[in-house]
Amino acid sequence: MGNEISDTLDATARADAIGVIGLGAMGAPMVLRLLKGHGPVFITGRSARPALVDAGAVWTETPRELAAQAGAVLSMLPDLAELEQALNGPDGLLGGLGDSELLLLIGSTSSAPEVRALAGRLAAQTQGRVRVVDCPVSGGVDGAEAGSLSIMLGGGAEDAARAATLLAPCGRPVHLGPLGAGEVAKACNQLVVAATITALGEATVLADRSGLDLDALWALLGGGYAGSNLLESRQDKLVRGDDSPSGIARYMIKDLGFAADIAEATGTSPALLPALRDFFDEIDERGYGERDISVTRRVVAER
Repeated sequence: MGNEISDTLDATARADAIGVIGLGAMGAPMVLRLLKGHGPVFITGRSARPALVDAGAVWTETPRELAAQAGAVLSMLPDLAELEQALNGPDGLLGGLGDSELLLLIGSTSSAPEVRALAGRLAAQTQGRVRVVDCPVSGGVDGAEAGSLSIMLGGGAEDAARAATLLAPCGRPVHLGPLGAGEVAKACNQLVVAATITALGEATVLADRSGLDLDALWALLGGGYAGSNLLESRQDKLVRGDDSPSGIARYMIKDLGFAADIAEATGTSPALLPALRDFFDEIDERGYGERDISVTRRVVAER
C-alpha cells in the first residue's frame, strides 16, 4: 500500500515513534500536523487511508502492529469502549507490546474516573509498562487542521512532559494535573460551550423576531463582552440558520453527563448544568442530534 513496514524498529527508534488510532474528523488532520512537526507517524484503522499514506504516514494493518512500531500511541477514538476493543484481543495494542513500554495518549472526551480505572488495569496487566496520559482537545476540525488545538493533559509529570513534546505540532498542550485532569478540563470546556451556544441561539431568535439586522448585531456584539471564539466560528451559521453538521449536537449530551459526574463527585450544585442537559436532550429528541450545535437557534424558534 506504500510506506510499508520493513522491520520492527529498534528500541530507540520505537521509543521516539508515535502512532495514531482513530482517523476520523479530528484524528486525520492531527496526523498531518504530526507528520510536519514530528516525523514518522504510524497509523491504523478499519479502512485504508491512502491520502494519509501519500502524505507520509506509515500504515499498519492492526493495532498490534501499531504498538510494535510506536512507543507512544494517540487514541482519537470516540470513547473508552472503542479504545478497549483496540487494546485487547490477538490483534490488539497489548498484543504488540512484547517487553516494551507504551505511552497511551487518550484524546477522547471521556469520564475521568473511567480513564483512571483503565490506567490502573493496564498498569497491573502489563507490570507498569503501559502508562496513560489523558489529552482531550478543544478547537474542532478547524483547530486540528491549523495545529491550534487546546490540548488538556492529565498524568504524571514525566509522562505529561513527553506527551506535550509529542503533541506540540497539533496545538498548545498544557499539563493541568494528575491523570483525569484533562477530562475534567474538557468537561468544564464543554459546559461553557453548551451554555454559550444556547445563549447565542436564544439571543439570535430574540433579535430576529424584533427585526434586527443579525449580521450587524453580532459584528457589533462580537467586539464586546459577548464576543468569543465560538461566536466567531458560528456567527454565519447562526445568522443564516445553517446548522449543517460540524460540531455534532448529540455529542454534547455525553460531555454534559461527564460534567454532571464531576459535579456530584465534588459536591457541587450547579445552576446551569441541569438546564443545559435537559435542553440538549430535547435537541436530540426533536431529531436534531446530528446537526451542528448552532441548531440551538432552530430549536428555540420551534419551542
